[in-house]
Amino acid sequence: MQLIPRYLVENEIDIIVNDTGFAVEYRPVYSRQLKVYRGIDNKLQFRLLNADQKPVWIEGTPVIVVFDENNVKILERNCTIDDDSTTTNKGMFSVVIQENDLLNIKQQYLHYNIYIETDTGNTLTYTDRNFNGSGIIYVNGNAFPGPKSSIEITNFYTENDYWVAGSDDVDKITAEPGLNGNDALHTVAVYTDAYVGTVEVQATLDNQITGSNNWTTVSTLTFTGTESEPVPANFNGIYTYIRFKASADPENKITKILVRN
Repeated sequence: MQLIPRYLVENEIDIIVNDTGFAVEYRPVYSRQLKVYRGIDNKLQFRLLNADQKPVWIEGTPVIVVFDENNVKILERNCTIDDDSTTTNKGMFSVVIQENDLLNIKQQYLHYNIYIETDTGNTLTYTDRNFNGSGIIYVNGNAFPGPKSSIEITNFYTENDYWVAGSDDVDKITAEPGLNGNDALHTVAVYTDAYVGTVEVQATLDNQITGSNNWTTVSTLTFTGTESEPVPANFNGIYTYIRFKASADPENKITKILVRN
């Protein structure tokens, strides 16, 4: 049996407010960077200190602002004050970076600033005694990788009296049979703009796309041209490839089809 320790600790950072002048007798060598994880909520705690490294009571509302690697603001949120007039929690406040906040953020380093908002103005806080206002947050995407991206289909070509997508070796759409079990679920979403006709979702068990494959229809979607939302289809089965067969010309009418296996 393997025994591996895991640690449940608070992600806490000290920040400094300049309320007693520019004392310079104490300068930390570095300020610890924060680390957050995609796919889960992350609670960050901060403690507000003065120039003597002593906690101070919070007067106002702490606000955190987060920027990405291109210096584009991606998050601005009021923090929760945990300061409850006790010595233990003096100067404490926290913020939760939610799972959805990082949904479209790739693994990277972010920068953040924190200021105290009051009725008379805003006061910037610092990460260290060198008056550096910007701290660093590392976004880790390996702990909870999340769902993979959908396959996007936009190109159709004529075949006899129909229009098809995914029927040749260049544009083949794999159903990823090696990753799916007996109850393999496939999801399709068809985006249209005044398209009138049907779209058949077809699948094959053939190992290669040759142009003369045996296709079977696993789902049929009917469109009246009034659809304002994408039309979904779900089906189960272990297939090697899938394709789409439209009964009417899809040019400028079927904007895209998304597939997730």
